[in-house]
Amino acid sequence: MDPAAGRLLIATPSLVDPNFARSIVLLVDQGDEGALGVVLNRPLEVEVGRVLNGWDRLVDRPDVLFGGGPVQTEVALALARVNAEQEPMGWRRVDGELGLLDLDAPVELLEQALSSLRIFAGYAGWSAGQLEAEIAEGSWIVVPAEPQDPFLGDPALLWGQVLRRQGGRLAMLATQPRDPASN
Repeated sequence: MDPAAGRLLIATPSLVDPNFARSIVLLVDQGDEGALGVVLNRPLEVEVGRVLNGWDRLVDRPDVLFGGGPVQTEVALALARVNAEQEPMGWRRVDGELGLLDLDAPVELLEQALSSLRIFAGYAGWSAGQLEAEIAEGSWIVVPAEPQDPFLGDPALLWGQVLRRQGGRLAMLATQPRDPASN
């Protein structure tokens, strides 16, 4: 499957970079200039309310920031699923009901329009051709995303869940220990 906005990247066990080991990345943009995504399964120990006033009452649990990737970790990106027929102010579609939300938009105006929200510190980025090369070398597997993936209540389970639902040999990867020597 080709990488595209709205798809997931599963880090293979051969990807040992601590920024991405056993990670699931949601691609939010992909084009001729490169790709951008957020790591979905790296919750931080920083509560959203400590850094972004008002947004803490709208985020899904756990109500902490997530480490979206190693690039510009001082920048916050918000993923939101809408429950409104019209696109709310400050929201840009990624795929289906999922989109990026401008955190400068007034919280009060968005409360009724959002069904899920998660906020990320930083992002993962690839220059033109870089992600495709990493996929070709076996660092990433591209799979379709499901609507609940970015908002899973226990993000530690996401890597295994996404692999298991692929079936076959990919499902078997979910049982591989972090350190094969400990098996």
